[in-house]
Amino acid sequence: MYDVLHPAFMKLKEIGKEITNTVKPKAVVVFSAHWQGERDGQIEINTAKQTDLIYDFYGFPQHYFQEQYPNIGSEEIATQVMEAVRAFDIDIKPVRRGLDHGVWASFKVGKEARARFLLLEITPLAAFDPKVNPLNVPTVQVSLFSSENPHQHYRLGQAVSQLRSENILIIVSGMAVHNLRDMHKSFGKPEPLPYTTAFDEALKKAAESHPSKRENEMASLLKRPDARRAHPSFDHLLPIFVGAGAAGDDAGMRLWTMKEGSMSWAQYRFGDVAS
Repeated sequence: MYDVLHPAFMKLKEIGKEITNTVKPKAVVVFSAHWQGERDGQIEINTAKQTDLIYDFYGFPQHYFQEQYPNIGSEEIATQVMEAVRAFDIDIKPVRRGLDHGVWASFKVGKEARARFLLLEITPLAAFDPKVNPLNVPTVQVSLFSSENPHQHYRLGQAVSQLRSENILIIVSGMAVHNLRDMHKSFGKPEPLPYTTAFDEALKKAAESHPSKRENEMASLLKRPDARRAHPSFDHLLPIFVGAGAAGDDAGMRLWTMKEGSMSWAQYRFGDVAS
């Protein structure tokens, strides 16, 4: 059954309305935990205007694979991203690819309320339910690197930071704590596991540190003794490095969190929302 009463679902709906009603972006550039480049040192970008959905999961009821999220890409925005990234000597390959569930499940926050760790340049990633709060601007997805190098991803964020001045919203989608292996330990027990609490708070401290120290503070998270418990793979953690890099000198702030078993649904924002 879909849990529309989950607190993360309600929070994402609230943030989604803030983005569409107050931020009003020209376009959205999004980085998801579910897309890594195929070659070392190279990222990929979807340049297709018409983008299908990718149902990159398994073991769920059939109706999950029938979800729809209307969206449109933009060759113009994709070109701007590629020019910005190449100016930083980062290799980027244009491809035609659908939106993975790290994007569309978060944007739609459809019936399953699969809220994800969110962060972006102005406000956090949110619910853009096409029936009640449509985004109505182009969405261009960019991959992560194939590596787990935090500095490489932070620099990627720095490369796309200039897009913010053109009211292009940068959204990243992952999770603050993401351990599917330990989910069985917490079924029916909403209390967070010890490493969930510890890592969630360590991430907050690092992301909210002074911008001049933030990159190194965040990179040190990957060296914590509990890092591989919180993230057996760092793919769901690395998106925040892109977002933090894109923030420049803007301060980071955790807007909300919910520690639940082996997961944390934290949501971050870098910079202020213009009044």
